This record gives sequence, C-alpha cells and structure tokens, in this order.
Amino acid sequence: MPYSPSFYVYRLFVAICSAILLGSVLSACSKPETPPPPVRAVKLATVGTSGQQSAIQYAGTVTARSEAAVGFRVAGKLLSRPVEQGQSVRQGQLLAQLDPTDYQLSTAAAQAQLNAAITERDLQQADLKRFEELRAQNFISAAELDRRTASLKAAQSQVAQAQAQLKAQGNQTQYTQLVADGDAIVIATLAEPGQVVASGTPVLRLAMDGARDVSFAVPEQRLAQVKVGQEVTVRTWGDNQTPRAARVREIAASADPATRTYAVKVELLDEPQPPLGATITVDWPIAHSAPDSIRLPSTAIWRNNAGQSAVWVFDGKTHTVQARPVEIERADGNDWVLKSGLQAGEQIVVTGVHVLQAGEKVTVFKGDAPDVPSIASSTTPAAGATP
Repeated sequence: MPYSPSFYVYRLFVAICSAILLGSVLSACSKPETPPPPVRAVKLATVGTSGQQSAIQYAGTVTARSEAAVGFRVAGKLLSRPVEQGQSVRQGQLLAQLDPTDYQLSTAAAQAQLNAAITERDLQQADLKRFEELRAQNFISAAELDRRTASLKAAQSQVAQAQAQLKAQGNQTQYTQLVADGDAIVIATLAEPGQVVASGTPVLRLAMDGARDVSFAVPEQRLAQVKVGQEVTVRTWGDNQTPRAARVREIAASADPATRTYAVKVELLDEPQPPLGATITVDWPIAHSAPDSIRLPSTAIWRNNAGQSAVWVFDGKTHTVQARPVEIERADGNDWVLKSGLQAGEQIVVTGVHVLQAGEKVTVFKGDAPDVPSIASSTTPAAGATP
C-alpha cells in the first residue's frame, strides 16, 4: 500500500525528536570533568642562626616595699572611715573611728574605783598616825601597830592597782581611734561604717611611703636564670620607655599554686620613684650556651604518620614542598628550639602545614615573611609576659 508524502515527513520528524531526546539523556548521565585542584598559597620563613644575646621581657607592677593591713586593737562598731582607696594620708591622721561609749563608761568606772582606793588609803594612813601616838604612850601593843601598818600598805597597793586599771582603760578608749603610723597611701578599704569589727580585724591596707619595688612573675623553667643582686633594666610605660637601672632584691621561695610562677621583686635604683601601680617592662638579658640552635614558631611543626615532628621544606626550583623530620630540643615560650633537621638558608612553611601533601605544588604568599632566627638572636617574651 503506497504511503502519502505527509506520512514520510511525519516519520522523519519522529526520528529526529527521538535522536535529540536520546542525546539529552546520555549527556545527563555522563560525569563532568573534575577541575584541577587549586594551588595553595603558603607563607614561608628562612631559617637562620646567630650567636647574639637574647632578652626576655616581663610585665611588672610598682609596689610599695612595705605594706600593712591595719585594724583596731579593740572590738566595736565602726562609726566612720574618713579615708578612701587611693588617698594619701599623713602620720597621725585619723583613719577610722569606733563607737567609744562602752569604753568611756569603763574608764569612768575605773576612775571611781581609784577614788575609793585613795579614800581608803588616806583613812588607813590617818589611823596609823593615831596608833603611833598611842604606842608612844604605851597604850597599845606593838602587834596592834604592826597590823595598822600592814593595813596601810594594803590600801596603798589598792591605789596602785586602781591607777593601773584606769590607765589601761584609758588606752582602750584611745584605741577606738585608728591613726596612721606614718605617711602612706590607702590601697584597699576592708570595712564599711556600721560594721561591727573584732579586735585585729583589718580595716584598711596601707602602702607605706618610701622605697618601691617592681613585682613580676617568672615561669618555673626560667627560675634558674634569676639571682638575688642581679642587675636588670626596666622601662616605665608612662615615661616614654626610658630605661632605668634596677636590682633583684627578693625571689619567692615557693611557686604560686595556680600559675606555677615565682614572684620576683627588683628594687629601683634611680629617682624619682614611679607611682604605685604603674606598669613596668623588665628587660631580662639571657646568654645561651648554644648560639647555633634554631627556633621555629609552633605553627610550623606538625606530626607525620610515624609520630615524628616534621616541617615542610620549600623547593624554590619546582615550587613544591617536601616533608622533613626534625628533632626538637625544648620549648621556649611559644617557639620550639630544634636540635637537628634543618640548615641555615632553607625555607620552610610556617602556616597551614596540616593541609599540605608531599610534592604538592604551592605558591608563595605575597606578604611579610621574616627570617626565623636562632634562639640566641631573637627577643621572645616569656610565658605570661608582655611582648
């Protein structure tokens, strides 16, 4: 049966649509090509050695050499405290006042007892005088006269006792006023008006005027480098960092239980003395016995599959990195001091070391990349110190 021309056109159209649909399905099922991995940018540092002297910086605070927590020698209710923290006081100035009412009444009672004892003594003295006249006329015996003499001595002892009690009670009344023993600065207030304080309870803390020290903390691993009498240089932050001479005066015998650091005090040798609480930078020179040792930042060290410490060494010809095991001698602040593994002049990666692979091609980060100096040529703040 012959077909019409329109039938052949229809078949051709169906074939073309089927081919287009099949091509679309096949293209959707095929995997896209994987793009090449990006080239990582790394920051490099050049290893170097030097035999110069290094220094450590500590942050210290100016403190008074003599500080005292002062309180009343008697108990009572605190009526007033006319001084505040940070105020300068003079010798003999009133610092605090207790309620003296009870002590004033006790003083009045002691005065009354003294008056009674004096009256009794005068009576016994008059009796003795009369009995001495009777004894001269043989109207009484010698034993009676001796009894009158003993009574007078007892009355005199009562007077002396009452006088001592009155004086002691008067001192108690004076102790209700707390006065400064010398020129000082109030560095802390420990009680408020209206509070009942016991005898000896600290009310104020005073820093006595005079010689001053710089106090700072030294890590346990650096304690052997600190000696009493050693001279150092300090710089005051508020005085344009002018160097000043100082000398180690005291080293704590035990470490702080929380920070495991030792308190060190150095005395200032130059005048004038800086204000209390001022921040001081202490420059501590340290000469090392290994001038050719190399210090690396902690960010450059990583662990390989064998558990060894390693670094990435940069090859300038191929722009690739290769792993290099290194031997660490000790930690120094935030750095590691190497015993072996690197040579002066080699370039190592100091950031992003945990995402690199051996032989990976990298580019150099276009930024400041200072050389990695030896331990003897760098200036590294100690742990807890201010750079």
